[in-house]
Amino acid sequence: MYVKEEVIELINRSENEVKQEFEKVNKICEINSLKVLQAFQNNNVSEVHFNETTGYGYDDIGREVIEKIYSEIFGAEDSLVRGQFISASHALNVTLFGLLRPGDVLLSISGKPYDTLDEVIGIKDNPSSLKSFGIKYEQIDLKDNDFDYEKISDMLEHNNIKVVEIQRSRGYSLRHSLTLDKIEKVIETIRKVNKTAIIMVDNCYGEFTNEIEPSNIGADILVGSLIKNLGGGIAPNGAYVVGRKDLIKLVSERLTLPGEGKEVGPTLGMNKKILQGLFFAPSVVASSLKTAILTSKVMENLGYETWPKWDGTRTDIVQTIEFKDREKLIKYCQGIQKGSPIDSGSMPIPGDMPGYDDQVIMAAGAFTQGSSIELSCDGPLREPYLAFQQGGLTYEYGKLGLMKAVENIL
Repeated sequence: MYVKEEVIELINRSENEVKQEFEKVNKICEINSLKVLQAFQNNNVSEVHFNETTGYGYDDIGREVIEKIYSEIFGAEDSLVRGQFISASHALNVTLFGLLRPGDVLLSISGKPYDTLDEVIGIKDNPSSLKSFGIKYEQIDLKDNDFDYEKISDMLEHNNIKVVEIQRSRGYSLRHSLTLDKIEKVIETIRKVNKTAIIMVDNCYGEFTNEIEPSNIGADILVGSLIKNLGGGIAPNGAYVVGRKDLIKLVSERLTLPGEGKEVGPTLGMNKKILQGLFFAPSVVASSLKTAILTSKVMENLGYETWPKWDGTRTDIVQTIEFKDREKLIKYCQGIQKGSPIDSGSMPIPGDMPGYDDQVIMAAGAFTQGSSIELSCDGPLREPYLAFQQGGLTYEYGKLGLMKAVENIL
């Protein structure tokens, strides 16, 4: 792969400026690696757990040990880790329908969730939405990139809120992703006025970016994807839900059927990939974070606004770059595609995407379709033309992909 000398010099110079941040990432990686290794050892993982089941999937000991491992890593009572989940959005849909009943109220306290949940909630009309079942939706927007604690307290004190939803990552919104410090503070605020509301965190993109998870600071239930952080680039699909045992039971009976819940669901040969992906996940997430840090520094040196800043606090693997220019956004994404291992000769162009109002450009030369833990970059074609970059299975591949993206816009 040919890269111009001036680009290589820019990347290498920027790399030297961020080495201290890389050391912080290495420390987090060590802590999470120990957490994973101990969970594997405490649950006596052996080759027999790689075996597959078909049909109903009764007595799948591999599936059972995977869910024990997830529960231990997250410090949760129970978990549901399944390939039957198509995506994190699907897992969120199943979770919300599992927890909510007609007449209940869902409250989002981090603004509007991902666009893919619009029709799930009923923000957009759909006869299969929560709204069509008589489930109400309320929303409190963030205030200066933090929770509006006063409004949240008032809403929870005077309304019958069943589920409080927090989206950790920013999605395609202009707000910042939410740090664990802020999430911990808002959970404490909620519990002062409401002891029974279920606090649910959409944890997608956030796993292993810090030493702890939202479940360690009071969240009742978390949802995330296996083709992002925790799949380590190896799990081919699926998602997880972890949390209180009573809540996991409700979710499992919505995924399968009442009375059977977690007891069914064939793994179809996925157990080894799920376990192996989880084993690699701390290191892969660290590589993604280093790629993001380097990207932020390089683009800042080129005069672009980035978030997080290269030395800022990180709570997910997403790096945003503000281009304020439609063509620059397109060219950057096309450069990421050129630096990919798969379909490097393809040229991504903006197009319509299900669940999104604006056209979206997506660059992802990935081994698994939609795997955002692999280096990818996308963005809606709307002001201020933000690129949302994530992933990098190894730092070295992430760095090379960045070189091609930078070269393509210079």
